[in-house]
Amino acid sequence: MEMTGERLIAAPRAKVWDALNDPAVLQASIPGCESVTRTAPDAFEAKVALKIGPMAAKFAGKVKLENINPPAGYTIAGEGNGGAMGFAKGGADVALVETSPTTTTLTYAVKAQVGGKIAQLGGRLIDSTAKQMADQFFDRFQAQVGAANAPTGAPVVIAPPAPNAAISVFDLIPKDFLGLPLLFWIGGFVELVILFLLFVYR
Repeated sequence: MEMTGERLIAAPRAKVWDALNDPAVLQASIPGCESVTRTAPDAFEAKVALKIGPMAAKFAGKVKLENINPPAGYTIAGEGNGGAMGFAKGGADVALVETSPTTTTLTYAVKAQVGGKIAQLGGRLIDSTAKQMADQFFDRFQAQVGAANAPTGAPVVIAPPAPNAAISVFDLIPKDFLGLPLLFWIGGFVELVILFLLFVYR
């Protein structure tokens, strides 16, 4: 599996660097993360509850930081074991570029491989799950860095819901069923109907 991307973080580069090395911020940002512990100046251990499609497991992972160049970036090398679920290992290059005194562009390039039951789920499902987790991580990370970057004692402003906001009927339709996207089930049903018609009316 390979994945690349970038995010604009609304915080100075030094703040983003500090947050990327803060176990508390990482734990709050990683989806399903139960704990992050620093075991050395350049190493962490983490426990994450992960769900991919219909499968769910708890992973124990170890991460080591290499090519450390503060605050410009580093290379992450890590591996995780999910027991009967399988394993994952790989690395990522992370770079921070100061785009302004108050904003930082974070870019990443990930290369990883999985084995065991996870690999049987198929690359497309694994890739989509990884992309979803990356999006969730950066959304949470941005919120954490923004909170850390706020002045001490500054109130947290939560926008109230729009009055008389209309609710679409599509909002009531579930986005997934049994851990798989609803479109997966709809597509499978359509295929079955087509096959039935081909065999019955040929």
